Amino acid sequence: MSIKIGIPRALLYYEFYPLWITFFELLGAEVVISSRTNKQIVESGVQHTVDEACIPVKLFHGHVVDLRDKVDYIFVPRLRSICKGEYICPKFCGLPEMVRHSIKDLPTLIDITIDCIKSNRDLKNAVFAAGNFLTEDRDLITTAFQTAYIAYKEHKMILKKQLFPPFKRKKIMVLGHPYTLYDSYLNMDLLQKLEACDTSILTPEMLPKPVISHYAQNFDGQLYWSFAKKLIGTVLYLKDTKSVDGVIYISTFGCGVDSVVAHLVEKIIRRDTTLPFMLITLDEHTGEAGINTRIEAFIDMLKWRDSDENHISSHG
Repeated sequence: MSIKIGIPRALLYYEFYPLWITFFELLGAEVVISSRTNKQIVESGVQHTVDEACIPVKLFHGHVVDLRDKVDYIFVPRLRSICKGEYICPKFCGLPEMVRHSIKDLPTLIDITIDCIKSNRDLKNAVFAAGNFLTEDRDLITTAFQTAYIAYKEHKMILKKQLFPPFKRKKIMVLGHPYTLYDSYLNMDLLQKLEACDTSILTPEMLPKPVISHYAQNFDGQLYWSFAKKLIGTVLYLKDTKSVDGVIYISTFGCGVDSVVAHLVEKIIRRDTTLPFMLITLDEHTGEAGINTRIEAFIDMLKWRDSDENHISSHG
């Protein structure tokens, strides 16, 4: 019987899942992904996490609980940096400790440390540390990771091919972290609702990384955080190319990065463009009816700009 490794469907799962699923499967493990986010996972996460944590971290705990009795190991990496010279949210650094102290009767955690702040060479040690849970064959681990990395790059290419799909009337850039953009329960199917309104949806993941890095260099200040760099670089690209009709920023209550970046993004858009902008802040108490109303109003406003913006009576 093969070893079962659980991967929580939360946080950077949405960014790197092709990489780690392929890697562990090539080493002979059976990979078990936690259920899609649902009410039970949300309630479990809230129950097992301190109140001050943001909702994505609470959801991560809920997904760990969902896997607890199903697997032999749970993959909970300690992420310090995923790009040279850039940091990631501090909460990612303490995930293994938070999980261990908040959830009882856990299986063994694969809590490798990923720290690329100085160079990507340290990633090699993290890969071997993860692979050693399954095999001591370093050649096999190396080959498995190389193949998994190809799968990851192919996944990113598929996302980029979705840029500006045809036959849609309006183009909307939806900004946010991957775990808020692609968790349909957390964002209440926001992307699907926008597409149902005959709009093309763009996300930062659809832009080539070199493009984002190029525009981020034009920011008047230092961008030490990987998430901040991606979002600021994206909005500066939009400012220069004028390639969308509106921008929606999805944030989560309690997110330290968003508390700064959302303000900067809105400032750039309102100061340097005429793009309509809407900020949606989510937490475990957000109601779907309010989100639906705001989406409908935003789409109606985009349509109004086409037909009536330049035809307002001078008499009001």
